[in-house]
Amino acid sequence: MGVVFNVRKFGAKGDGSILDTDAVNRAIAVAAKSGGGYVEFPSGRYRTFSIHLRSHVGLRFAPGAVLVAATPEFDRQDDPRYDLPEPQISSIESYQDYGHNHWHNSLLWGENLEDIEISGPGEIWGQGLNKGDGAAEEKPGAGNKCIALKNCRNVILRNLSLREAGHFGVLASGVDNLVIENLRIDTRRDGIDIDSCRDVHIRGCTVNAPWDDAIVLKSSYSLGKVRPTERVTISDCIVTGKFQAGSMLAGTYQAFPSHVPVDQPSFIGRIKIGTETNGDIRDVTVTNCVLEGCHGLAVESEDGGNVENILFDNIVLRDMVGPPIFVRLGGRLRGPAGTAPGTIRNVAFRQIECDGSSGQACSIIAGIPGHPVQNVTIADVHIRYAGGGTLRQDHIPEQIAVYPDPEMFGATPAQGVYIRHAKQIELRNIELTADKPDPRPLVWLEDAQRVIVRDVAAKGSADVLHFDENSTYNVSSSN
Repeated sequence: MGVVFNVRKFGAKGDGSILDTDAVNRAIAVAAKSGGGYVEFPSGRYRTFSIHLRSHVGLRFAPGAVLVAATPEFDRQDDPRYDLPEPQISSIESYQDYGHNHWHNSLLWGENLEDIEISGPGEIWGQGLNKGDGAAEEKPGAGNKCIALKNCRNVILRNLSLREAGHFGVLASGVDNLVIENLRIDTRRDGIDIDSCRDVHIRGCTVNAPWDDAIVLKSSYSLGKVRPTERVTISDCIVTGKFQAGSMLAGTYQAFPSHVPVDQPSFIGRIKIGTETNGDIRDVTVTNCVLEGCHGLAVESEDGGNVENILFDNIVLRDMVGPPIFVRLGGRLRGPAGTAPGTIRNVAFRQIECDGSSGQACSIIAGIPGHPVQNVTIADVHIRYAGGGTLRQDHIPEQIAVYPDPEMFGATPAQGVYIRHAKQIELRNIELTADKPDPRPLVWLEDAQRVIVRDVAAKGSADVLHFDENSTYNVSSSN
């Protein structure tokens, strides 16, 4: 074990009322100057503004230790506040939402660092952080992230609880060799955002994120250049959008009432690849995960990046809000002038068990004209869903440049898988169970070439396949 620096010896009170910002930053600076070590937070409530991480220094929160994001007061100019965001890079600011390309206005932040660790079992409470609230978020002195890391390497985040974590619980941008292990995040926006990072392992995490994504991989322009997200594993995680904020960590698991007022949750809470895709995302494996009371698995390319070599295996979906699987290659193209659509290819969904999916949108694989999704496999899947659909006769709009919402096409014409602008698609050993009779065909093809459908079945379904004149396919069954 390295040298330990107790924050109380540097003046931190941990009483929840006195600001401990200076004492904590002083302890970290001394630890760094001494060659590194661990800054320790004994049991207590440490109220602070921005904490500056340093290379070769770890933060350890003991049982009962809570780092509380202080709430800034804006009525006096001399009030302490969060660090100001970095100056805007005007040429890239519009390519992603505010917050993606600002790190300093955070509770804990570090830039160009190496060999750092933040560990529990204590808690970080983002009480005073904004949730991505537009003008309020951008007000000088406001903070909007719990942990923000830019251009760092050799980072470990483990055994922590994050509560009400602002716009982002963890934002990692340009971070290499990153381990996120056994985090418990109960928040009102994104849980874990991995943007332009390499060699990342996320394992054993539980995230309740009713209003936004639980775990999401991106490759934006936030660093001023495109940089791929690659070589990522996500394993043994539970994500949900089902519970009221804070109740997961409290152990009460309070579901939302049937009528929720203005602050209506979207029950998103999913694992997603995209939407920010100026750069590539590749070589990703997601295994042994549970999604509950949220949107389904999503793979998206919207801003010119190539998304490829993606595997989802042994995934349990419960009480899905909308489609279990959503693969979308679109043309939002939020980036430099001349940006062209990217690609999605070599994606596999295997051993997927979906116990309950609401709405009338089935799983979707959709590109846009001239830019097909390529080489996608969905195999060994059981899906129980609401059923009760009706045959759709109208043309489904392309929605080329809109934000890729899983229900963007409305009620789909198929009850199993809707495939449009795609090629080399294989559907194998898929069983569908509808709670109500559904007359729609199991699979619907539009401009879909070289589609293989093997052993796709549902009780009471009249048609396995509908196709247009621009589609080619092979249908077979072992029965």
